Amino acid sequence: MALVDCTQLKAGDVVAQDVMSPLGSVLFHKGRVITLRELDILQAFLVPQVHVDREAASAPASQDAPETAPSVARSGLHSEYDAMVSQLRKAYALVAGGDVLPLLELRARLEKLFAHIAEYHVLSFRPRHVDREEFYYHSSVLSALTCYQLAQWLELPQKDWMQVALAGLLHDIGNIRVDRSVLSKPGSLNSSEAEEMKRHTLSGYQLLKPIAALNEGVKLAALQHHERVDGSGYPLGLSLDNIHRYAKLVAIADIYHAMTLDKVYRPAMSPYLVLEQIQQEAFGKLDPGYVRKFIEQSTQSQNGSLVRLSDGRLGEIVFTDRTAPIRPWVSVSGTIVNLSVERQLYIDELISR
Repeated sequence: MALVDCTQLKAGDVVAQDVMSPLGSVLFHKGRVITLRELDILQAFLVPQVHVDREAASAPASQDAPETAPSVARSGLHSEYDAMVSQLRKAYALVAGGDVLPLLELRARLEKLFAHIAEYHVLSFRPRHVDREEFYYHSSVLSALTCYQLAQWLELPQKDWMQVALAGLLHDIGNIRVDRSVLSKPGSLNSSEAEEMKRHTLSGYQLLKPIAALNEGVKLAALQHHERVDGSGYPLGLSLDNIHRYAKLVAIADIYHAMTLDKVYRPAMSPYLVLEQIQQEAFGKLDPGYVRKFIEQSTQSQNGSLVRLSDGRLGEIVFTDRTAPIRPWVSVSGTIVNLSVERQLYIDELISR
């Protein structure tokens, strides 16, 4: 281990001790691999020196070790997340081929994933490997995680937690009946393609309806997750009281993850920008009580998070006002930027938590 001046750091150096910000938050944990992005952050926070382990950086990788993104630490959550995506991919292939959905295997894998739920933070969790062609698998697994947390935040009975998570996991199963060229089309759908896409809700319900081990809420979530409380959604144009509560929860998770993941035809959006849009949707589109709880809980404990503002400056969240949780106070080079006041600015990227 060596203490190295930040001007002498090289891409590939491995952080040997946690690196702290001037306000005492962790910038990088031990084991973080230095890339150009890390160098920018160290410069922005005026960090003079970092302990690095260059022996670890130069050690040859095991031929059997899976390739991982250089700046993302391994964790139990990430490993189980990757396994859940793989399991879901295989399950959908079986159903597409006419076999029965392997529900017991999916549920067992979810239980292993939820053993690490304490590591999951909806705003900051990033999958290690996201193939844009497999967007729907990732969106579904992330929706399962978020729905599981939402069920707890809303104090639903514990017997509902796994069922709500299954609703999140399986809500888009009807997409196996949609032509892949439509699913991955890089641009606007024409009218016939849009109608085919909308039919995934009916297809999903039909696929899940015969499965006795799923409760009715899971099946209705597949059917209703694009319904809106003002009756403007599809496929049935249902309004608030006629939409199952599982479907209302899935709708929030589905919108959030659809916008914060990369798609074939557009890049991911900032979590905070997406929260602003979801907050706007709460007025007539989504259940406002559920949206309020989602925003309150997901923005808690973000103090110390590193962010990039829309003007390119790096900063650190230092205070989140309960009355404006989407627009916190950010410390930038010792100056406080109150995003509730400086409305022209917004958090463009959540770098780390």
